[in-house]
Amino acid sequence: MKNLYLLGAISFFTDMASSMITTTFPLFLVFVLKNGVDKLGVVIGIATFVSYFFRVVFGYLSDRYGIKKPFLIVGYVISAISKPFFYFVTSWKGIAFLRSLDRFGKALRSAPKDSLLSDIKKEKGKVFGFHKMLDVAGEMSGALIAFLMFYILGTKEDVFREIFLLTLIPGIIAVILTFFLEDRKVAKKISFDIKEDKSLIFNLIFITFSLFFVLGDSFFIVKAKESVGILYVPLFLILMNFIQTVFSYPIGLTIEKIGFLKVFIFSLFSYLSAIFFLKLNNLIFAFVFLGIFLVSFFNSIRVFISKKAKNRGTVFGMFYFLYALFGGIGSVVLGIIWQKFGFAVVYFYSFTGILFLIVINYFRIYRNKILEGN
Repeated sequence: MKNLYLLGAISFFTDMASSMITTTFPLFLVFVLKNGVDKLGVVIGIATFVSYFFRVVFGYLSDRYGIKKPFLIVGYVISAISKPFFYFVTSWKGIAFLRSLDRFGKALRSAPKDSLLSDIKKEKGKVFGFHKMLDVAGEMSGALIAFLMFYILGTKEDVFREIFLLTLIPGIIAVILTFFLEDRKVAKKISFDIKEDKSLIFNLIFITFSLFFVLGDSFFIVKAKESVGILYVPLFLILMNFIQTVFSYPIGLTIEKIGFLKVFIFSLFSYLSAIFFLKLNNLIFAFVFLGIFLVSFFNSIRVFISKKAKNRGTVFGMFYFLYALFGGIGSVVLGIIWQKFGFAVVYFYSFTGILFLIVINYFRIYRNKILEGN
């Protein structure tokens, strides 16, 4: 249980710093540096690909050599030192590089971290629900810091840069805490036999394809700015993260009771609600449902892998690779469509794509019973 509380605290401070970046960099890129939404899509796409593509590599290495802690330490160090350099950035390419470097640090640590969480002798829904609760509590704190700085100091370019620089403090705290983790090293090397998990990986491909149609929170941030201005945008991120904090543990318990597949379908319906309200400019409900989507989507898949995978680190890495593939390409496509045709076309594309996948998942999972034993 020591690792659970430590990993929760580490994620709290790391995501506090990350949220200070994710809350502000889309606004900084589009409205301060005067780039189009298509450039935002490219930045998100590149960073997403880097973040998730390399997770399969480090997940495999973690499984093969039976070590996790070294990957966590190096990963958190890279993320902690990359964020403050946003202070010096002057172009969207610089943002893309630093965002990708930060996400590479996340790639190093994510699969080993999830594997370490899976080692905890407790119901998996509770473990991942508790961890995600502290994770998003950190995100909420970071968004609150950004709002307070905007409120007190204004929304000038210098304030954005000061927010970027301040991320160094929570980042360093997180790095220090990683040294107190206990690594459970296995005596022998483990080789990944794809035959053991090929059915699970096939289903992960199908499930994560939904990300190709999902508008990420950065796009929601840009849309919110168009309605309320820069100052109040962080408040919606605070709301979104508050919703995730409140719902994370209960959703973890719900997964244990009704199964991860039903919760996954519920997450897609939550996303449809989010973009529907975004289209109506009802930002409160849009960010509420976006928060519910994020926490139920990730918790359901992480519990799914934790319970079903034989080679957990590798399969967690495969999940993140698939996230990179579909989420990264999807972000680029969505950004281009928005820039060329406007939000209305993006909304139609995203809504109909997810709705189609809900129907397919219903027949595939509930009628054909492909995945038994939720």
